Amino acid sequence: MGAGRVGTTLAVTLTARGHSVAIIDQNPDSFRRLPEEFEGRRVTGMGFDRDALTQAGIEEAYAFAAVSSGDNSNIIAARVVRETFGVANVVARIYDPGRAEIYQRLGITTVATVRWTADQVLRRLMPAGAASEFRDSSGKVSLCELDTHPGWIGCTVAEVEAATGARVAFLSRFGDGLVPVAEDVLQDQDVLHALVYSDQVDTTQRILNRPPQTEEA
Repeated sequence: MGAGRVGTTLAVTLTARGHSVAIIDQNPDSFRRLPEEFEGRRVTGMGFDRDALTQAGIEEAYAFAAVSSGDNSNIIAARVVRETFGVANVVARIYDPGRAEIYQRLGITTVATVRWTADQVLRRLMPAGAASEFRDSSGKVSLCELDTHPGWIGCTVAEVEAATGARVAFLSRFGDGLVPVAEDVLQDQDVLHALVYSDQVDTTQRILNRPPQTEEA
């Protein structure tokens, strides 16, 4: 739902991967963003209108993305599709960060556009910091990419976890993913991805920004 830049990009990407796609928008002029060779279905109507959804083939749909410019429309459409038509894979784009957290707790998968964009900009303005990659539906646990002081090179995963209280989920090493065990040692250029309580992310990053504490004899 939504034939803006995001919606049309999604539609084109999915069709290129071999999926059948229908795109709904109340403004037929929006479909002009689609390339001429787009073979998907174009449906003019409101994305939460049952007739429009049926015309789009929602009863056979594997997934639904609500990416219009309106938070209310996206949430209503997402709920109708999930609760009325039983589509399990539903995602709604939400601009209001506060609303996004509420709907996540209600079990509606959301993409918080403003918060995600702000996080990405901050990540590039100040690279020495944590970058949130995923949050659970309650918002309490985050999967984060964490920067590490060079002093942590040579420390084990177990030592990192003991110092921070985080759980190392995986390492990115020379472009490859690695699920480490406790005895694995951090190497130069490793990128650390860890599961952290969301309210402890900044504290965890501050610990890793400094060299590890050593106990005096």
